[in-house]
Formats: sequence, C-alpha cells, structure tokens
Amino acid sequence: MANYTASIEKLIECLIKLPGVGRRSAERMVAHVLGATDEEIKVLSDALLKVKENVRSCRICNNLSEEDTCKICQDLGRQKDIVCVVEKPSDVTAIEKAGNFHGLYHVLLGSISPLEGRGPSDLKIEGLIQRIKEGGLKEVIIATDADTEGETTAMYLIKLLKPLGINLSRIGLGIPVGSNLEYADSTTLSKSLESRRAI
Repeated sequence: MANYTASIEKLIECLIKLPGVGRRSAERMVAHVLGATDEEIKVLSDALLKVKENVRSCRICNNLSEEDTCKICQDLGRQKDIVCVVEKPSDVTAIEKAGNFHGLYHVLLGSISPLEGRGPSDLKIEGLIQRIKEGGLKEVIIATDADTEGETTAMYLIKLLKPLGINLSRIGLGIPVGSNLEYADSTTLSKSLESRRAI
C-alpha cells in the first residue's frame, strides 16, 4: 500500500464508500483534487452541501426535488391519467432519457427483499393507493426491475392494486435492441416470449 498522509488516506476511504468507486479510482480522484485550485474545490464542496441540504422527495411521487413537488408533477403537459411505478429516482431518469413516456411517476424508494429485511411496509405504496382512490387515473404501469426483488414487488403490487379496478400493465422484458438471440440467456428468452405483443 502506498504511503499516503493521514488526510489523503481518509479521503480515499470516504471515496471508496461511493458506489462503483474502487481504491484505484479513489486515488485518481484524490490526485485530481490535489491538482485543482482552491476555487474548484470550493465549488465542488458547495455543490455537495447544496444537494444534501436542498434535495428531498416530491410530496406526490417521491421523485427527487428541490421544491414541495418535482418538475414532472408540476408539468402541465404531462398525461395525468397514467402513472409509471418505479423503484428509485434513477429509474425515472432512465425512462425520461428514452423520451417516449409522457405520463407521471410513482417512486417506491425500494423493492421487496426479505433477505435484506425489506417488506411492503418499507416502500412508499400508500401514496400510490391514495392517488388511485382519488380517481382520474386510467392506467398504472409497473416498471420495477427484472430481478427477483423487482418481480416480487411487481407481483405484490398487482395483487394489491387489481381489486381497486385500475388498468394495470407491466413493462415488457426481454431481448435488448441490437443484440443477438444466440447470446441471450434462457431466462431472458423466456421473458421475451412471455412479453410478446400482437402485431
């Protein structure tokens, strides 16, 4: 291990705690910090503090916001009768980047994972039920991940929401665009066949 000063080693340890950052990446970030101007570091530290102080969950959908409601919930041009249910705010960002969904969202802030001690009561489901009961919704799209936790969450939501008389749909799962069938695993192929649609 390199012989770093105590303050450098502390910064490396803090950076390693960030997702996707290993020791080598942390060391490169520290080298960048050491070469940056005081003003650049002040801008970075101020930005970190402002995000922590100002960002909160939207009162309606739980997406990230700096106001009581997020920009998507405030947008009068969105379809107000369709809600897409996702696990985390980064899922909203991913769908928005695709650019073809113009409805609203509901962020659960997690998924059901008994092995990690997360049950339905740990998710933001009550707000979704309230939105459905208030009326005006035509469809709820369940867009949880295609892993075990996401599928468990989707099945729970379907069982919970079906009696409320709302149209439910699940995002299609399967082969990514541009890939070859021969390289897809059997589970993905199976899901692709199950998620087929009429043409």
